[in-house]
Amino acid sequence: MTTQIPTDIFLLIGQSNMAGRGRMHEVSHIQNSHIHMFRDGAWLPAVEPIHTDKPDIAGIGLCMSFAHHLVKGFPTMQVGLIPTAVGGTPLARWMPGADLYENAVTICKDALSKGGKLRGILWHQGEGDSGNLDNANTYATRLLEMFTTLREQLDAPDVPVITGELGPYLANHPTLRYYQTVNQQLHQLATLLPHYAVAHAHDLTDNGDNLHFDAKSLREFGHRYYHQYLKVM
Repeated sequence: MTTQIPTDIFLLIGQSNMAGRGRMHEVSHIQNSHIHMFRDGAWLPAVEPIHTDKPDIAGIGLCMSFAHHLVKGFPTMQVGLIPTAVGGTPLARWMPGADLYENAVTICKDALSKGGKLRGILWHQGEGDSGNLDNANTYATRLLEMFTTLREQLDAPDVPVITGELGPYLANHPTLRYYQTVNQQLHQLATLLPHYAVAHAHDLTDNGDNLHFDAKSLREFGHRYYHQYLKVM
């Protein structure tokens, strides 16, 4: 256990592709004394898998690559990752008042009470809303409400928000036929929400399940999140 309190804190929210389902053996592990994770009410050295939402399948996510590039670019940073993503969840459960939203706020406030400052919110979700046209068509409006309220409740009105596109392999998924609409909505949000950016996923690949990014793609995706973060930080 570490007594180090990170100074630069990032909230991780969304569903399985934020939690990470990359296979652990497919990429080199990232270890850095400047990267920490919040677990069971304490800051610990960051070790993948960062999320434990589904322990049997939790794996490589994009957040460690994001943090790795962040501390390379800013060597004095002590990065803290707050994992709250849960696989298989729709945006409805991340709206203000819903269970996962309230849980994320509670955990984030607990982490921030120990020191440090919230520097960013990383979001990846949308697969859970890609099977229904109404959900897909209203995605930007609902996400705007969520992020606006989240910033208010965390007393961070200008904190950067970075999201990522859904994977192109969803074209082969049997039911998530409106994923391109969700991607369009993610980009539309850039016209509505300040200090917001979207990482592209157009050439990233999956685990073979037409649903989850593979480990190599998640390493690259984290790098892309980092570059988008630089634009709005």
